[in-house]
Amino acid sequence: MNDDNFMRKTQIAKCVVNIGVGQGGEKLRKARQVLEMLTDQEPVDTIAQTTNAEFGIREGQPIGCKVTLRGENAYKFLKKAFWVKGDRILEQNFDEQGNFSFGISDYTDFEEMEYDPNIGVFGMNISVELSRKGRRIKNRRKKKKKVPESHRLSKEEGLEFVEKAFSVEVIE
Repeated sequence: MNDDNFMRKTQIAKCVVNIGVGQGGEKLRKARQVLEMLTDQEPVDTIAQTTNAEFGIREGQPIGCKVTLRGENAYKFLKKAFWVKGDRILEQNFDEQGNFSFGISDYTDFEEMEYDPNIGVFGMNISVELSRKGRRIKNRRKKKKKVPESHRLSKEEGLEFVEKAFSVEVIE
């Protein structure tokens, strides 16, 4: 394949930053505040899909919050997140389509963040979907189609993209 073909270039489709607290109320409000400080976007609540008596969760109850970043905002946030992880990521964090996820145990690990005793400690999960141009055919309203196998990303292409775009070391 020709590397100059702009339709074959890998890009970030979206980056989702999620904090799950398991309950609503004050703890969820603080988690929303952390996400807003980190991403400069307003988070949305995540809702429980099922009832789980062991954890005291009811269906329809807010149990966390998330922010979806796209474009330049996603690149900027991932640069900061990889800095927190020491510019390293495990190969096992990648799936077969080149997407990857990793966690950060404390928001105060970010460079500009300081510990606030009123907020406490919150970790987060970061999930990134990689794609190429032309992925719209699977999401559009009319004439939806599958992305052809030849146009999908592989795990190796995802690894290569992350190494080049963010100067990150992939550890086996």
